[in-house]
Amino acid sequence: MHRRTAAAGFGVSEDEVTREQRDVAKMLNFGIAYGMTDFGLAARMGMARDEAAAFIDEYFKRYPHVRRYAIETKAACIEQGYVETLLGRRRYIPDMGHANYGVRNAAERMAINMPIQGTAADIMKIAMIRVREKLRASGLDALLVLQVHDELVLDVAQADVDRTVHLVGGEMSRAYALDVPLVVDVRTGQNWDEMTRIATPVLA
Repeated sequence: MHRRTAAAGFGVSEDEVTREQRDVAKMLNFGIAYGMTDFGLAARMGMARDEAAAFIDEYFKRYPHVRRYAIETKAACIEQGYVETLLGRRRYIPDMGHANYGVRNAAERMAINMPIQGTAADIMKIAMIRVREKLRASGLDALLVLQVHDELVLDVAQADVDRTVHLVGGEMSRAYALDVPLVVDVRTGQNWDEMTRIATPVLA
């Protein structure tokens, strides 16, 4: 998604998008979706405010369902006092109608963000538990060391790398059934800074 946004925004093909351009697009995708204003976008990107406003308008024309999600989510939160993840975990947000604009705006961003980030966190917890259980039962020389956002870091004996890749990739991709597949990106290496992506897709 970020690569596609970058390609459209910078006027290049998806294959030509650089890492820096993708990072900019990622910031815009998350920022605008979570309520970034033209003022905020202008300040971050070093552009004129009217140019930022035009960019946001164009973004919502390209992705109208993002705006619809934001509007419907805020309305639901005002009505019921909370938002929730796909798995039903709730966050109560009492300041949706606050008289102070800054407080109200922060509450609105929270309401839009939580169902997305919260669902991702829920799915990650499920994946982590399943991976740990499967590793214990597998007899593989592999240890789940760390969770970082949507990543799991494992310490694996060289001889068990291939089997661990398929076990971990499979369990993570099956952690929760969505309308779209959970695509797992697996990388291996001697340290976290020097990782090589596994070219063969991991099948669930």
